[in-house]
Amino acid sequence: MFKIKTAASAALIAVLSASPALAADADVNALRNEVEKMRQAYEQRINQLEAKLNQLEGNRAQVGTTANTPPATSRRRIADNSFNPSIGMILNGQFRQYSQSESEMPGFAVSHEGERGEEGLGLGHSEISLSANVDDKFLASSTLAIAEHEGETETELEEAYIQTLPGAGLPVGMSVKAGRAFWTLGYLNEHHSHADDFADRPLPYRVFMNHAYNDDGLQVSYLLPTDGYAEIGGGVYRGDDFPYGGNSGSGSGAWSAYARIGGDIGDNQSWRVGAYMLSGEAEGGRVSNEETVTFTGDSDLEIIDLRYTWAPTGNARDREVIVQAEYFQREEDGVYTADPGVVEATVNGKSDDGWYLQGVYKFAPQWRVGARYSELSSDATPTDLIGTDLDSEGHDPEVLSLMVDWTNSEFSRVRLQLNREDLSGGETDEQAVLQYVMSIGAHGAHKY
Repeated sequence: MFKIKTAASAALIAVLSASPALAADADVNALRNEVEKMRQAYEQRINQLEAKLNQLEGNRAQVGTTANTPPATSRRRIADNSFNPSIGMILNGQFRQYSQSESEMPGFAVSHEGERGEEGLGLGHSEISLSANVDDKFLASSTLAIAEHEGETETELEEAYIQTLPGAGLPVGMSVKAGRAFWTLGYLNEHHSHADDFADRPLPYRVFMNHAYNDDGLQVSYLLPTDGYAEIGGGVYRGDDFPYGGNSGSGSGAWSAYARIGGDIGDNQSWRVGAYMLSGEAEGGRVSNEETVTFTGDSDLEIIDLRYTWAPTGNARDREVIVQAEYFQREEDGVYTADPGVVEATVNGKSDDGWYLQGVYKFAPQWRVGARYSELSSDATPTDLIGTDLDSEGHDPEVLSLMVDWTNSEFSRVRLQLNREDLSGGETDEQAVLQYVMSIGAHGAHKY
């Protein structure tokens, strides 16, 4: 192309030189000089373009050679961001107001996490989480909780565990988790509190597990190869978390087992039901009511849970109905010690029960309303404990909760909740909670 343009310039000069219309030599010379300047300019530009083209062709050849070169071998080859840590923070602030100065539950050893939150503005229960794939076989996750208790800000390592991935070489459907975690025990226990449908947990969780059971241990789960959902599992734990404690030996102080099934009903309904057991031994480590009551002995907790969801329009993001219930039964054989006076009482087969039922209705994409009722009941108080914090006085605690929340996005939610808690002596505590839940950074999808 460039040679054609050069030849055309020469031909133009010849034509102009031979034309009879340009008789004057001066005019011919002027035109010849002008054409020569144009030819030189064209040739200079052509040379620049050819040099740039040669450079680009050379670079492309070099890139092709590099691409064909085998990569250096590595034990950890990262092809995407699967191994980059996911960092997130949950801000869970609350404002609480009560009609009664105290809210006690006589007959039950309630630890500080199970007590109602402090009145007024508070930090609530905020979390900082970090999780990532260690390699192609393991995942690691940790959660640091920040909470305020009796005017002091406390930090706690809430979770720190590893879990196998499908490439770990285990049978299909099997998973192993080890460390400190919210173990599979009932419905709410394996969920972080900010994912709950209410601002606080129902009575059985507050009393029987001090809000949640997250002991150190190891758990194995197995998804059965069935048409519907079916899972079994169990674990062994150190036995240092409530309702146990004081197990300083190297062995395990508690164990669990569970089984649950579920499925779909048509295209817009689903259900799941499960049965769980937690058994262990407390060696005087269960502390409650500001260190006034301890328990030494065997404690077994059995739980049955049920969850049902329905999307009336077929899309749960628009409208959804959730019904959820859990029943708890705790049996104890051991010795209760109550201060002052070091009062002791031996209990054999002491049985405590608790349950809750809740319903949540999403009537618009951003709005939900819900109601929950929870209740506890206990055996008769041993004679030696009458007059202490464990004297039930024939009272069965119960709480009715109503809530409405607004969810701007998956990262932000604001909730108003009203509780009516029946206290001993026929009194009631009217409670109001205004809560915000804000998520910063990465956060995993909530479990079913």
